[in-house]
Amino acid sequence: MEKVKIGILGLGAISGIYLKNLTKLFREVEVWGIYDLIPEKVAAAKEAYQIPRGYSSMEEMMQDPEIEIVLNLTRPFEHYETTKAALRAGKHVYSEKPLAATYEEGCELAALAKEKNLMLGGAPDTFLGAGIQTCRKLIDDGFIGRPVGASARMICHGHETWHPSPEFYYQNGGGPMMDMGPYYLTALVNLLGRADSLTGVVSKSFETRTITSAPLYGREIQVEVPTHVNGILQFANGAVATITTTFDVYYDSSASLEIYGTKGTLRAPDPNGFGGPVTLLRPEDGAFREIPLVFDYKENSRGLGLADMAKALREGRALRAGSEQTLHVLEIMTAFEKSSREGRRILLESPYERRDAMCSEKVRGIFSKPFSGPKRRDEKIEGGGTGGSCP
Repeated sequence: MEKVKIGILGLGAISGIYLKNLTKLFREVEVWGIYDLIPEKVAAAKEAYQIPRGYSSMEEMMQDPEIEIVLNLTRPFEHYETTKAALRAGKHVYSEKPLAATYEEGCELAALAKEKNLMLGGAPDTFLGAGIQTCRKLIDDGFIGRPVGASARMICHGHETWHPSPEFYYQNGGGPMMDMGPYYLTALVNLLGRADSLTGVVSKSFETRTITSAPLYGREIQVEVPTHVNGILQFANGAVATITTTFDVYYDSSASLEIYGTKGTLRAPDPNGFGGPVTLLRPEDGAFREIPLVFDYKENSRGLGLADMAKALREGRALRAGSEQTLHVLEIMTAFEKSSREGRRILLESPYERRDAMCSEKVRGIFSKPFSGPKRRDEKIEGGGTGGSCP
């Protein structure tokens, strides 16, 4: 398979793991060029990861005919404008979450991608990892019977104590639901299918936040978004889920995701990760038992969704982390606040259908010709790939 050349837009905190995985793990792609507003970041990453090109502007990247996919790692409130610019330039786009700051903006981006016959995908891709994929298999194979409910919680007291530049978490496009909700909701729709309706109640407990992390220690942040969100979701299959995301609560653990069925209960791992323990309670056991992970990608594999997108582009198939999914999740997230503001239940309009599950293969990676195995018994196969992402 001919590699797909990627241009990375934005070199913030999340870019490190993307650069590592896209240059060393996934064989479907080649990081061809990078751009950030801070030239020193471009120079450092270009040297560290041996990237051919560093651009002096976003426009220069968009005009490079070698670039097929733009990986959008800009701040959440910038996703709409930067993704739109890339689509208008004829580039496929894979964006960090969320797709946009509002559902209306997300709809516009999805329509533009469709109009130009371009792929539009996005994070999170953690649902493609071993943990959630093992949960999906257990549910699809009937181990908990018919799903009847779910519970998801992300509880913490915000990011200003550790993040080097936490302001955007409290600006338009931020907040606990827009920041962490995508992991939980993407996992839920992959496990349970489309959500039909919801009700939400949101609040803002603190008008300002004080940064206690370096280098902005002591700076005050004005909070512009809800920081405590409670929601109830009704799924098309009849299951009902509750979700809480908050930046307002002190707690000893942050992640919880459980799926309830007529024949058992499933505890999923933290959906912000790729692996983690999966435990199952069946009435005949009377206790939760850990289930082996039966898929690849237990480690931090960010970029897996982008690699699947590149493979889908070459194979002419639908990508797993596509805009139908990111738009459905965006509608859910923004509708919680709308429901709270208007005091009513919201009927969701965005379509959604689960894509194919992952599958495991003996060899992880994409090869330009049939693979016949190592030439010597002691020869190792380097690197990885999305061998587990076969259709």
